Amino acid sequence: MKNHSAWPMWCVLAVTLLFTSVSMAQSQGEESADSRWFTMDAINTGLDDVPEEAKRMSPRETIRSFLNFTEEENYADAAHLLNLADIDPSEQATRGAELAKQLAEVLRRGEWLNASNLPGRQDAAIEDPSGQNPQAGQPRRNIELAALRVDGQAYDVRLGRYRVGEEDPVWLIMPESVSSIPTLYEEYGPSMLESYIPERFKASFGVLKVWEWLAIPVFLVTIGIVGVATYYLVGLIARVLPSGVSTIFADQIGVPVALIVMSLVTQMLLDYVVSFSAVATTTFRVLLIAIMAWGAGTIALRLVDTIMLRMTRRLVGEIDDTKPKDKRRLLTSLYALRRVIILITVVSVSVYVLGQIQLFESLGLSILASASVLAVLVGIAGQAVLGNILSSFQLSLAKPIRIGDLVIFEGQWCYVEGIFYTFIRLRSWDERRLIVPVTYFTSKPFENLSVKSTKMYRFMELTLHLSADISQVREKFFEFAKEEDSVIEHHKLLCYVTGQTEHAQTVTCYLMTSDPMAGWTAEMNVREKLMAYIRDEHPDWWPRDVVVISHHDIARGERAAPTSGQQKRATGETSESNDSSDSPDGSAE
Repeated sequence: MKNHSAWPMWCVLAVTLLFTSVSMAQSQGEESADSRWFTMDAINTGLDDVPEEAKRMSPRETIRSFLNFTEEENYADAAHLLNLADIDPSEQATRGAELAKQLAEVLRRGEWLNASNLPGRQDAAIEDPSGQNPQAGQPRRNIELAALRVDGQAYDVRLGRYRVGEEDPVWLIMPESVSSIPTLYEEYGPSMLESYIPERFKASFGVLKVWEWLAIPVFLVTIGIVGVATYYLVGLIARVLPSGVSTIFADQIGVPVALIVMSLVTQMLLDYVVSFSAVATTTFRVLLIAIMAWGAGTIALRLVDTIMLRMTRRLVGEIDDTKPKDKRRLLTSLYALRRVIILITVVSVSVYVLGQIQLFESLGLSILASASVLAVLVGIAGQAVLGNILSSFQLSLAKPIRIGDLVIFEGQWCYVEGIFYTFIRLRSWDERRLIVPVTYFTSKPFENLSVKSTKMYRFMELTLHLSADISQVREKFFEFAKEEDSVIEHHKLLCYVTGQTEHAQTVTCYLMTSDPMAGWTAEMNVREKLMAYIRDEHPDWWPRDVVVISHHDIARGERAAPTSGQQKRATGETSESNDSSDSPDGSAE
């Protein structure tokens, strides 16, 4: 009995599960259908029949039909591309044509719209053969056509897909976007100046109107005059200010200030005087944002450079190795800080510009899809630049050289005057500037005469005759060396004979100096004094080549005694002479 009584319960449970599954399937089907379009009872009942020229099956067809109708000023047919559900049917014919005309002006001026960039599929699904887009292949029932801002508020113009009963779904401008058309028209509609333009100049010529081709050159010339006037005004202010750091700063910001003023004036003219088509407006907008960001960044960098210049003059003064090591290390760190500020500024300006022109939204997926290719191209093209940048940071961190160090680079004595991103500026002893790429500098051996201490041994060589008295030379060298202020550690003064030939000897004198450049001067002074002493007191100490033309030694001041052979020859000659004189014929009696 108990087994038979359980059958009704199992039957009820099975029927319930079946009913539930059928209901879920139906709800999923309805949800799936709703994700492809919006269901409506009727569309634009206050308008006439839809013209055959109006293609509304895909977003691309809808916008192309709308642009064709408005180009022909057929705004009544263009109204069929708008969803006028929020407007009373009795007013749809009048209001629809007016709103279509206003939207055409907004799209022409507000955003550069190209129907070919819109989806051509009826379901507006994204086609991505690479498969990297996660939304590829999924149907969409609304897409963004344009994103415009009015007084800081964002307004989207969107297309939606609508279906009435069993009819084919169509794409229309959504009611929410239709309601915002008047607000957008007030911002992006024709300016007051356009009301005075003759109709024949309003015809299209390429991507712009005829009057725009004529007005843009005048517009650019006007902006250029404003920029030149601003540049000279800043220069005049720089000359009026008292000489100093402020004058240097004002003199360096003439160009960026002029560009910023030009950008501001351009924006004011576009907002209140003239309104060009979206092609020109978009181009101007991108240029204005880039110029404004570049000008502000340049002024910030000039301010940093001016502050560094003031600190350099106050703390270090003239850049050389005579200043304390701590001050030169501080100046090197300031240059490293300048490079960090430049890097942050460039990155910030780039992000700001890209964010303002909204490149991330339109190009983000493409950039991600080709990131590896871009990385390879940037790595190859920017290898030298990136190598210089990394090398400059390496120099700033390791500090093998500091600002003001005296180095011998490729045989030239130079002071390190600046370490920048891609190059090092060296000041030679004759005030020339050597610009050396950072990677080239770090790949070559160089001698840093200031790395530990500025002290330096100097030496000079004198070539004297073998008869020179070295003790007197050494005594005079010590005397002259001690008279030089830059010669230090007098107990390290040395003077020795370091070489000898058959006619001369080499005398080398060593002296310790406080720094290399002063040591060079001290060496020259001591050399001149020693040469003057030998010239005036002991000219016979100079080396000389002896050519014997006589047995008389000029240096000794006496005649050498004849040898025995010379005496015999002289005696024989005398005897012969005497015999000849006694006998004219040469015979002896």
